[in-house]
Amino acid sequence: MATYAVGDIQGCLKPLKHLLEQVRFNPDRDRLWSVGDIVNRGPKCLKTLRFLYDMRDNLELVLGNHDLHLLAVAAGVRPPGRSDTLDKILAAPDRDAMLNWLLHRPLVHYENGYTMVHAGIPPQWSVEDALARSLEVETVLQSPDCTEFFRQMYGNEPAIWSDDLTGMPRLRAITNYLTRMRFCTKEGELDLISKGPVPTSGKKVTAWFSHAHRKTANDRILFGHWASLEGKTEGPNVIGLDTGCVWGGSLSMYCLETGEWTRCRCRDGRVA
Repeated sequence: MATYAVGDIQGCLKPLKHLLEQVRFNPDRDRLWSVGDIVNRGPKCLKTLRFLYDMRDNLELVLGNHDLHLLAVAAGVRPPGRSDTLDKILAAPDRDAMLNWLLHRPLVHYENGYTMVHAGIPPQWSVEDALARSLEVETVLQSPDCTEFFRQMYGNEPAIWSDDLTGMPRLRAITNYLTRMRFCTKEGELDLISKGPVPTSGKKVTAWFSHAHRKTANDRILFGHWASLEGKTEGPNVIGLDTGCVWGGSLSMYCLETGEWTRCRCRDGRVA
């Protein structure tokens, strides 16, 4: 049995299938972990969603910001963006079952000493904090309040966590930390403007995983979301899986048991 964690797929189904073939993935014994952003921007979003839904018994998936955006658009509270590639999903006759499955996915998954999250865990949170706070969002996603959550999910405030936060601002802060964060201060104040490998907002921030005294410094964390890093982090415990498949980079897969990487170059959602 092997466990393979894969980076942001974003509708690039052929590279995913190529990697599974390369590692000789066996659905009878192996498992796939996905750091989220399985759809949007790429060319085969509906087929990718169907493929992963069909293998759901062998899959651990955490939601990314693009997956949440799909759910918000499907709920009718957000119009599709100009660069979205979600139309075929929204028009599919089997969309409801797949979207309901997504609504029941977590934002953080912990198992066998690994924590998987789409964007990261802020310096002031432990893994236990992240799991507890992600559960707050997961609970509302599976409740009648999910539509209102999607309506209020977008926005960059509050920019810093406080235990006193309540209601939708609290849920928005949790969502931004777990699915959108790249840079922050040591206290966890977010910079959601900077997207490259170095901050550009003028704030005194650094990568969330670079803070020396972060509570998860000794934990093994798998994350995606940050293609411009090209998978380069500052230590073996922080494993960056997004290597820009949809942007002409690679799709990357990491074996949890052996630490081995498998990658394939991509172009226009295909194997290059």
